[in-house]
Amino acid sequence: MSTVNAPAEQRVVFYDVSWATYLALAAENNRPGKRISYDQGVMEITSPGMMHENVSSLIGRMVNVFTEENGIEVCSSAGTTFKRDDLERGFEADASYYIANSEVIRTKKEIDLTIDPPPDLAIEVDISRSSLSKFAIYRSIGVPELWRYDGEAILVYVLDKSGEYFRAEASNVLAGFPFAKAQAVLEQRHEEGETALMQEFRRYIREQNED
Repeated sequence: MSTVNAPAEQRVVFYDVSWATYLALAAENNRPGKRISYDQGVMEITSPGMMHENVSSLIGRMVNVFTEENGIEVCSSAGTTFKRDDLERGFEADASYYIANSEVIRTKKEIDLTIDPPPDLAIEVDISRSSLSKFAIYRSIGVPELWRYDGEAILVYVLDKSGEYFRAEASNVLAGFPFAKAQAVLEQRHEEGETALMQEFRRYIREQNED
């Protein structure tokens, strides 16, 4: 077992954990806020702090504003437990969304990744740097796009045809999302209230759409 403590989150990594144990823990209701990731015997439990949750919420709110203003249909899957028994891998993102596949998923009560698509976008706040490389999990499950906030910037990773993630300057699943403006919002969160920040972000999107 290894532990990482940081103001943003606490991470505890366990080794030689069985798939059955992971499934039992993932099914527990009494773990508010904790995220569990599993990769073939290695399990990480993240306990997010205030900074982690605040950043995660703000990014999610900006995704909501952007999709609303652009008329993009989404189906939020938030921190749903996504898992593949055949791969013995699973994750719970800070936020996740079905976008291209929103219509397919909208009526589903449960997701079965053997027949259903994975979320089109997953968002990870990873300020203290995860001890478990989640890229392998996301890659094997086939999540098309991952946004990772590392404490300084939102980094975009797109899954290419070879099945590998590459750094991208723009989003494929939310084309035109203004990452520079989103970064400015995150940097201003200690000086301005969230409502004011979201109102400014919405005005920015509308001005961009008018150009």
